[in-house]
Amino acid sequence: MSHRLNRRDFLKLASSLPLGLVIPPLTKTFRPLQPLQEGRKNVLIVVFDAFSAYHLPIYGYPRNTTPNISRLAEHAVVYHNHYAGGNFTTPGTASLLTGVLPWSHRAFQHYGTVIESYVNRNIFQAFKNHYRIAYSHNPLANVFFKQFSEHLNNFVPLSRLMLTSAGFLENLFENDEDIASVAWTRTVKKHEEGLEGHSYSLFISELYERYREGKVAAFQKLFPRGIPSIKSDNFFLLEDAVDWLQEQVNQFPQPFMGYFHFMPPHAPYNTHKDFYKAFDKDRFRAPAKPEDIFSDGKSYEELLRRRLSYDEFILYLDQEFARLFDYLESSGILADTWVVLTADHGELFERGVRGHLSPLLYQPVVRIPLMIFEPGRVSRRDMYTPTSAVDVLPTLLHVTGEDPSGWTEGTVLPPFSTTESQPDRAIYSLNAYKNEPTAPLTHATAMMVSGKYKLTYFFGYKELGQGNERIELYDIEADPEELHDLYAEQKQIGADLLDQLKEKLKEVNQPYR
Repeated sequence: MSHRLNRRDFLKLASSLPLGLVIPPLTKTFRPLQPLQEGRKNVLIVVFDAFSAYHLPIYGYPRNTTPNISRLAEHAVVYHNHYAGGNFTTPGTASLLTGVLPWSHRAFQHYGTVIESYVNRNIFQAFKNHYRIAYSHNPLANVFFKQFSEHLNNFVPLSRLMLTSAGFLENLFENDEDIASVAWTRTVKKHEEGLEGHSYSLFISELYERYREGKVAAFQKLFPRGIPSIKSDNFFLLEDAVDWLQEQVNQFPQPFMGYFHFMPPHAPYNTHKDFYKAFDKDRFRAPAKPEDIFSDGKSYEELLRRRLSYDEFILYLDQEFARLFDYLESSGILADTWVVLTADHGELFERGVRGHLSPLLYQPVVRIPLMIFEPGRVSRRDMYTPTSAVDVLPTLLHVTGEDPSGWTEGTVLPPFSTTESQPDRAIYSLNAYKNEPTAPLTHATAMMVSGKYKLTYFFGYKELGQGNERIELYDIEADPEELHDLYAEQKQIGADLLDQLKEKLKEVNQPYR
């Protein structure tokens, strides 16, 4: 059953809403598409936040969370072992946008920025012959759009596609958004995800909550767990974003390069009523895994419940991505557009941890989807060689005939590369959340995948005790759940990979000594 409202019901609903709420237009106009300049193709990158490859049936997940994406993938190049640059939005998005790993761009922390040398080394600058537009529901991604604004023709503000937001803070405190956000939360807001509390202001908070509730009340019945939101405050509907993009993409000058970063399935996992309890009757139970020293204390049963909600939320984005894709095809835009579907990072529901902010870099949080829809492709092609988010930028430049970037740490992905793929190429991911951006890496988790082996190196955490380090080795082909640590058994393989990883860390630390 579709949750879309017909025009009569939508207008009736809109008339009951408080004044000031902007309703995206329902009508869509098709204008004749202009010939592409010099034959260049468009590029459309769609990122879903915290979208783990581990939860897609096309990659082996037992729940059918993405029936539409699975259908569309029959016309795509599908990458089965694709890794994020980091385990949360800041490092993961920065790697996707710059084509370098976190130890190079140094965006380690919430609201972190790339270092000065990468302000003019990004995907928007690289596509200088295209009309460049970007939008994100996630304020952490918007930090980079502001950094790269000189290379954007259109930076769409976060508030444009929100039902409610503190979007005016972006304009009033442009250079101190992180501090302003904290001040807003403490002064006005009374609730955070999973928490109850009191604001510093008694009457302003009450006025704000009444205003907010009036804005979203009409949509509550569509979302049994609550309307999708950011920090339990900035409410949005994914279908509004898709409606807006369908309308706008038909107006973009061509060729265009668009980057659109949408929040689902990021917490709080508030799916639409059509998908609520969709998997309640299935018998799937994820493997139980030992609690980690970095555990949040979440029980196995609680993690199963959260996983269920997350999987239902994926059904919501699956429907809306398909609706966008089908529009691109029916409007004729798809014939001249490379479409990329990917994520900034994944999500964990194991070892006592829920989310993506722990030091852990297990597969569900770093292995992400990547599907590339090539103009005119009519068959599916599956690629199993390990690949990285830093490969996306050089690949898109290559397939669109643009000049190579010259700075990226990635390579052109198969099957588009003119050289043979390297099956044993090292793929890296990094969590340096507690490390100072301009200091050598002394407090981090570094992961390296080489062939079928994955080595993870933890160092600098007080939880590690006297040794101050921890090393894990997995055969991710034979043991994809990472249940059997081989480091003590496969000593030579582990030592060789650790030496390689430490040599890389020594190399990237040089400029910061």
